[in-house]
Amino acid sequence: MLHVSMIGCGAIGVGVMELLKSDPEVSFDLVIVPEAALQTAGETVRSLAPNARVACRLNGERPDLLIECAGHKAIEEHIIPALQAGIPCMVVSVGALSEVGLAERLEQAAQRGKTQVQLLSGAIGAIDALAAARIGGLEKVVYTGRKPPRAWKDTPAERQVDLDALTEATVIFEGSAREAARLFPKNANVAATLSLAGLGLDQTQVRLLADPGVEENVHHVEASGAFGGFELTMRGKPLAANPKTSALTVFSVVRALNNRAHALSI
Repeated sequence: MLHVSMIGCGAIGVGVMELLKSDPEVSFDLVIVPEAALQTAGETVRSLAPNARVACRLNGERPDLLIECAGHKAIEEHIIPALQAGIPCMVVSVGALSEVGLAERLEQAAQRGKTQVQLLSGAIGAIDALAAARIGGLEKVVYTGRKPPRAWKDTPAERQVDLDALTEATVIFEGSAREAARLFPKNANVAATLSLAGLGLDQTQVRLLADPGVEENVHHVEASGAFGGFELTMRGKPLAANPKTSALTVFSVVRALNNRAHALSI
């Protein structure tokens, strides 16, 4: 059995526990949340993982795996110390690694703890192909993210356009993946993930659109170079509890946990 501690009890964390609550090979032993959320999270966790404790931090526990499903701050606060202590970790909020030096600090922490941190693919696919293309000669990667206007609420897009009045697809950002992840941290994990697998945050081109004509989160990737080329389009249903996040993000976490817990991995 894989003993898991999880950071976060929001839409992603709850979705993961819901899908794995009947899996005998995965045990959620601890869910880490801010102090202000202890009571609310406790009620949710008891219904999905009755054997799990809810706390504000690891208190000497050494889970088989610590997984971050809580947002960027959790990486600094929980993941880096856990890696230094030798605990394997998984990270969902890959967009946080747009912060200069954070990816290097994660790697160094894992090296000191003689363990490993895995960055999850989240809402996008073909990460294995992109990483292989980098070895074979990758020259250009362009990512276009298209989401309904409501998915861009509470972001810099609100200062550019009237999201409620849009009648056609509108570009709200064009630039590097690093800048996209900085300005749209809750929407640009995909761009950061593609960058880390491919050409890096500064060389990956990003376009973000608010499109009233779509109800799904649409991700399009174009990659080319000496290896050849490929295009990928994915249409991900957003999480009902959080339209900024694709449901596929939850499924990618479940897949990663299944690969750790079960004898056959793919």
